[in-house]
Amino acid sequence: MLKKIEEATSKLSPNLQKIIGNTAWLLADRVLRMGVGLVVGVWVARYLGPKNFGLFNYAIAFTSIFNTVANLGLDSIVVRNIVRQPDNKDEILGTAFFLKVFAQVGVIIASVAAIILIRPGEVLTQQLVGIITVGMFFESYYVIDFWFQSQVQSKYTVWFKNIGLVLASSMRVVLIQIQAPLILFAWAYSAETALSALGLIVAYHIKGYLIQAWQFSWKSAKELLKDSWPLILSSFVIMIYMRTDQLMIGQITGDAEVGVYSAAVKISELWYVIPMAIANSVFPSIVKARQVSQQSYYEQIQKVLDFLAILSYAVSVIVSLLSHQIINLMYGNEYAEAGTILIIHIWTGLFVSLGLVSSLWTTAENLMRFAFIATANGAIINVILNYFFIKSYGGVGAAISSLVAQCIASYLSYLLLPKTRKLFIQQTKALFFPGLLSRLFKSTKILVNK
Repeated sequence: MLKKIEEATSKLSPNLQKIIGNTAWLLADRVLRMGVGLVVGVWVARYLGPKNFGLFNYAIAFTSIFNTVANLGLDSIVVRNIVRQPDNKDEILGTAFFLKVFAQVGVIIASVAAIILIRPGEVLTQQLVGIITVGMFFESYYVIDFWFQSQVQSKYTVWFKNIGLVLASSMRVVLIQIQAPLILFAWAYSAETALSALGLIVAYHIKGYLIQAWQFSWKSAKELLKDSWPLILSSFVIMIYMRTDQLMIGQITGDAEVGVYSAAVKISELWYVIPMAIANSVFPSIVKARQVSQQSYYEQIQKVLDFLAILSYAVSVIVSLLSHQIINLMYGNEYAEAGTILIIHIWTGLFVSLGLVSSLWTTAENLMRFAFIATANGAIINVILNYFFIKSYGGVGAAISSLVAQCIASYLSYLLLPKTRKLFIQQTKALFFPGLLSRLFKSTKILVNK
C-alpha cells in the first residue's frame, strides 16, 4: 500500500507536490483552529449566554471593520511582489510592516472614538472595543506570514502560531472555571493575536532571517499603496457586508439577538478556512502560470473554482439538513433560533469560495478597482436589505441579506464588464453541475500525469 502511495506521489509535478504539501499544512492549522475554536467557543457561548455573547461578538464585529483598514489590503500584493522580486524581500516586508504599524495606531484612535459616539454611556462596550483593537496592533507582524506564503512554506508558521492558539484557548477555559467577567475574555482575545505574532517572529528567526534586516522605502511604500488602495476599500466593504449584520442587529433588536445570530454564523463560517488555505497555496503558482501562458493560467483558475464549488455544495447540503440538531447539540435550547439562520447562511460559503478565487484573479490582472466596485455593490445592497429585513425577520433576515449580497459581489458583478466576463463564465461553469465533475476528473488526471 505504501509503495503504491509513493508511486502515485512521484507522478505529481514538483510544483504540485509543493502546493499539496503547503495546503496540507495550512489545512492542518485550520483544522486545529476549527477544532479548538469550536470546542472552546461553544463553551464560552454557553457560559456567557446569548446577551453577553452577543455583546462580545458585537465588539469583535465593530473592531474587525476598522481593522480591515489597518491591514491596508497588502496581503496578496506583498506575496505577489515577493514572488516577482525575491531579492527585494527585506525592503518589501519592512515597508509593509511599517505601513501597517502607522495604520494600526490611527485605527485604534478612530475605533475608540467611534464606539463612544455610537454607544455613549455604555462603558463595558467601549472597554471591549478598546481592548480588542489594541490587541489587533500585533497583526502588523503578520507580514512574516506573507514571506512564507510566497515560498509555499507555511508549515514553519503553523507550529508557532498554534502555540499561541493553545495558550489563549487554555486561558479562556481557566476564565470559565473561575467564572470571570466578560471583560477578561476580551483580554484573552487580544492575547491570542499577540502570541501568534510572537510565534511568527520565532519561526522567521529559526529559518535564519532577521527582522532587523527589514528596510522601509518610500518608493516601495508608494508602489504598494498604489496597488493596494482599491483592496483597502474592497476589504473594508467586504467586512461591512460580513459584519454589518451583527452591528445592525445589535442596534435594531438588541445584543441577545446578536448572540443567537453569531452562534449560527460561527458554525457557517467555520469551514471558510479550508478554501482560504487552498487559495493562499495556489496563488503563487497562478501568478507564475500567467507568466507562462494564458491557457495554463485559466486552466489553473478553473480547476480551483471547480474544486471549491463541489466542496461548498457538499458542506452546504449536509449542514442544512442537520442544522437544528447541530445548534441544539452545541449551544443548547437558548440558541434554538440559530438553526433556521444556519440553514440560510451556510450557502453564503459557496459565493465566498468563488470570491476568494476572484480576488486572486483581480490581483493577478491588476483589476483591484473593479474588485472594489463589486464588493461595494454587495455592501450597499446588504445594508439596504438588512435595514428592512432585520426589522421584520431578525437574524433570519440578516442571513438572507448576507447571501444575496455575497452572490452579487462575488459572482453577478463579474458579468458587468467585457474584461471580467471570462471569469464570470468560469464561475458559472463551476456553479452548475453539467460537465463540472468530468472537468474536475480530467483536470486531476492531467495534474497526475504532468
